[in-house]
Amino acid sequence: MNTLSEVRAQIRSNQYQANTSGLMPDLVQGNVVVLPQLYANEFIDYCNKNPKPCPIIGVSAVGNPALSELGQNIDIRRDVPQYNIYRDGVFKSVTNNIDDYWHDDSVAIVLGCSFSFENALIEQGLSVRNITLNTNVSMYDTNIQTSATEHFSCNMVVTMRPFKQQDIERVIQITGQFPKAHGSPIHIGSPHDIGIKDLQNPEYGTAVPLEEDDVFVYWACGVTTQQAVTSAQLPLVVTHAPGKMLISDYTYPQLSQPTAGTTANQYWKETSVTA
Repeated sequence: MNTLSEVRAQIRSNQYQANTSGLMPDLVQGNVVVLPQLYANEFIDYCNKNPKPCPIIGVSAVGNPALSELGQNIDIRRDVPQYNIYRDGVFKSVTNNIDDYWHDDSVAIVLGCSFSFENALIEQGLSVRNITLNTNVSMYDTNIQTSATEHFSCNMVVTMRPFKQQDIERVIQITGQFPKAHGSPIHIGSPHDIGIKDLQNPEYGTAVPLEEDDVFVYWACGVTTQQAVTSAQLPLVVTHAPGKMLISDYTYPQLSQPTAGTTANQYWKETSVTA
């Protein structure tokens, strides 16, 4: 197995551009949003109002691409396999580094990801189908409204993983131990109840084969933030490409402890951005 330093080097050199589900499975992964300082505090407020889809685990200093509370050698401009670029609320392009989009007033905000609990499910003997098939997780737009702020408002995006009925209680218990990775499911059962039209046509990620006795389990998803920043129509926003996350230096238990990065834990409670 590759080491974290090897994986990070592969990402920085564009040798690895695939999704990160199942990659370095013990380590916390994160959704990424980079936006101007002018809007950072309001975006953090939006996230705090919507902790299920938008659990903050790290915030950079203004203009500083390092995130020492998440890793000793992280450079947010180069350590994500692929980034999405948005201008005036419109998706424009993808890129493998954001050197040309990082400015003196840029702030990077990292949010927890459900990939962080997949390995815990597997260790308890549960089959996570997207991991078994080595594909990206399925992600869907829903009709579930988030709590809006002045500029940011959207419906929630969810991930879906199918399980068997006899496993549902354990799935809920295990994922509920990961509140900064979206925690327990937000819905179980019919996709139509939350506005999903067709499980075989996800808006993001990859559809997995479904079996007759599957129970569909849905978690809040950090791609919600991409919908939120689109709604704000800001001049420039950078996000990770769905399923292609930042990999931290830490396991989930380490990141939950002050010794892993007091700054991150402070942000989890209440955060403001200052120069």
